[in-house]
Amino acid sequence: MAKIAVVGGGRMGSGIAHAYLLAGHEVFLVEADTEASAVARDRIRKLVQNSIDRGTDLSLSEVSNRLNFLTTIEDLPNCRIAIEAVPEIPTLKNEILGKLDSVLKKDSIIATNTSSISINELANSLKYPERFVGMHFFNPVPASQLVEIVFGKKTKNSTTEIVRESVVSIGKTPIIVGDSPGFATSRLGLVIGLEAIRMVEEGVASAEDIDKGMVLGYKYPIGPLKLTDMVGLDVRLAIAEYLHSQLGDRFEPPALLRKMVAEGKLGQKSGEGFYKWEN
Repeated sequence: MAKIAVVGGGRMGSGIAHAYLLAGHEVFLVEADTEASAVARDRIRKLVQNSIDRGTDLSLSEVSNRLNFLTTIEDLPNCRIAIEAVPEIPTLKNEILGKLDSVLKKDSIIATNTSSISINELANSLKYPERFVGMHFFNPVPASQLVEIVFGKKTKNSTTEIVRESVVSIGKTPIIVGDSPGFATSRLGLVIGLEAIRMVEEGVASAEDIDKGMVLGYKYPIGPLKLTDMVGLDVRLAIAEYLHSQLGDRFEPPALLRKMVAEGKLGQKSGEGFYKWEN
């Protein structure tokens, strides 16, 4: 089993680490400091325990022995794949990716977990862009079966294939798409999410009824507004602003979305969005 690095131990990074740990890989998680590492450790242990409770044939201690925490990228051993999972801020991602590019040997693959930022743009600052690829995991990672693999102009076919095999190894299904604003899934998903927000804004229907219509009428596993709450309204706004700048007015963020973010109603993580969240 390969050594996998994950930079960023938030909801997405912890979910990615959990997936690789369950598949038997050794994971090195890089967080900003020991306090953030402790939070990420608790989050991952809870995810692993949930998997054990559902019948995964592993022990918490065995999985924990394969989970390592670091506070600097420079201390990483050479890993088969290093996955950057920090917030959707291009300058921050460029900083992290540049450090990984300088620390890891040339045979390591570097991936970014982004839902919309151009792979080609992020690759511009790398010395070895041929080993760089997008790995778009979906939230929540433990429940999602899909990983969108995004190749750039300079990504080698062998890089894409190794990442595809890695995704299969953790029990998820890969789809492979070329670099384009919003890739395939974020672009389509955001259109539906933004239109649902406009419908609430215009008083067409309640958030609950819009979601119910998509779940019962179109067999969505979860409605677009509840999903927006789970993803985070601030994250949805950032993606919409980026796609608006790249693809035009059809991705212009609704005024209601901007208002809710300004008021701190970010969804599940803040306790309120289109729904009330107790936990």
